[in-house]
Amino acid sequence: ALPLILTDANPMASTTAKRILLLIVGWAFILLGIIGLFLPVLQGVLFLLIGLMILSGEYVWAHHLLRKLKLKFPGIARQLDRAEARAKAWQERFLRKHATSQSTSDQDHGPKQD
Repeated sequence: ALPLILTDANPMASTTAKRILLLIVGWAFILLGIIGLFLPVLQGVLFLLIGLMILSGEYVWAHHLLRKLKLKFPGIARQLDRAEARAKAWQERFLRKHATSQSTSDQDHGPKQD
């Protein structure tokens, strides 16, 4: 059996999988941001800020750096706060939809047999 099975019966594995996914996505944005600093096609600073926002929930250094950037650049801070609010609203809608489809799927298939 896989150690990270996303089920309601194993909430610890679900939490661990979500944390790993956030870390991967956050570091991917940081990497895109670094690449974007050298390529005119990508918005490097934007990707770096998104990566910092994602990683700030897991790493103290990212949280402190993001806070310093917000204090130094209030205009960017307002935009980040609005983006964060939109991201949280999207995440809540996604999780509600996923939870609804999961419970519907469980009802369709009946109780799980081991």
